[in-house]
Amino acid sequence: DQHFAAADSNTTPAKSFVPCRVCGDKASGYHYGVTSCEGCKGFFRRSIQKQIEYRCLRDGKCLVIRLNRNRCQYCRFKKCLTVGMSRDSVRYGRVPKRSREQLESESKTVSAADSMAAATAVQVTTTTATTTTVAANAAAVVAAAVAIGIGGSAPAVADPIMTGTGPAAVIETNGVSISYDVIAAISQAHLTNCDYTDELTRTLLRKPVASPPAQGCSSPEVASSTADSEEQQKIWLWQQLAAHITPTVQRVVEFAKRVPGFVDLSQDDQLILIKVGFFELWLCYVSRLATDLSLTFYDGTFITRQQLELIYDLDFATDVFQLVTSFNSLSLTDTEVGLFAAIVLLTPDRPGVSDVKTVQHSQDRIVEAFKLQLSKGHGGDKNLAQTVLSKLPELRTIGARHVSYLEWFRLNWHMLKLPPLFAEIFDIPKCEEDLHQG
Repeated sequence: DQHFAAADSNTTPAKSFVPCRVCGDKASGYHYGVTSCEGCKGFFRRSIQKQIEYRCLRDGKCLVIRLNRNRCQYCRFKKCLTVGMSRDSVRYGRVPKRSREQLESESKTVSAADSMAAATAVQVTTTTATTTTVAANAAAVVAAAVAIGIGGSAPAVADPIMTGTGPAAVIETNGVSISYDVIAAISQAHLTNCDYTDELTRTLLRKPVASPPAQGCSSPEVASSTADSEEQQKIWLWQQLAAHITPTVQRVVEFAKRVPGFVDLSQDDQLILIKVGFFELWLCYVSRLATDLSLTFYDGTFITRQQLELIYDLDFATDVFQLVTSFNSLSLTDTEVGLFAAIVLLTPDRPGVSDVKTVQHSQDRIVEAFKLQLSKGHGGDKNLAQTVLSKLPELRTIGARHVSYLEWFRLNWHMLKLPPLFAEIFDIPKCEEDLHQG
């Protein structure tokens, strides 16, 4: 059952979803005393019948989620026991209504956490060279790179507000202390890890996105009708879009690690914030090069409004262009874009976030720092901060809608050649194993 929790917490799933207590997949009933899926039910049954002894290569600390649940059998079996599975509690069947209602209240958090972390808690093994696949490397980038000292060239910036080690340049605004070090840290993080800064894009030579290969190179059946031809064009454009979005994934991870307060969160919360917020962050960046008719990527390649309509649809493309052009018209500096991106990243009510209070605390401080930075320019426009921050709900809505368009990817993944990192950040299947883990 392929599912993905919407980025908008107000989005209600079409049908109720009760998660497996072990891996977060859709539960099929009570098995061995626990609400669980068919896969974990079968795994637990085989484990106790054959009395298998498992071994973990990571000290029994693997995160067990739907798309990687087969990678460490030791931790999966331990999780089965932890949540209460027992050979003495053999009870099969549908989930009782009362229990289902109780579990549904938890399902938004559980399913979202599992979806966002899906395929990211990769077990790193060195047994054979063949175990280190491209897909595993992609997952490692997203999952492991958020850990301090992994995947980065510089240590994460300590939060002067949290640690109390900042300089004397601290002011009070509405009872919230703001250190100029926060502005400096985020500005530096953005300038170092964003390909869409003013300096890097000032002299870009724009060029249209590459055209699809000639039809003669395709099989005779491919373009047998107009519908087939449009489908092939859509597939090509999706692949071009994915190729130009992917480099930003690692950049966002590195940026996040340097945002004050981010590395204080659990790795699970870090993963959720990055994966759910990534598309919204990318829109903030690409808006710097947006016009009414095209979006230009970091390398000068541009995609037209008409092409974006083919990738998504008319309504979504229209709303995206309306957002990015209005955001671009605000003429924010690089530092201001970086601060706004940090605010988007630290959205406390993302589905699945456990430490909401800490995320909210960090975001509040950055919001105040953002207001302080805006007050120093733009002709003293006192309404600008509110104007920019009013884009957050609109950005959030577009991010949530984007999730639904990814369903097309999940249905057509076998026809696509996607960068592994793109598939990882958006939880797109990369192989049959991703769809049929049991």
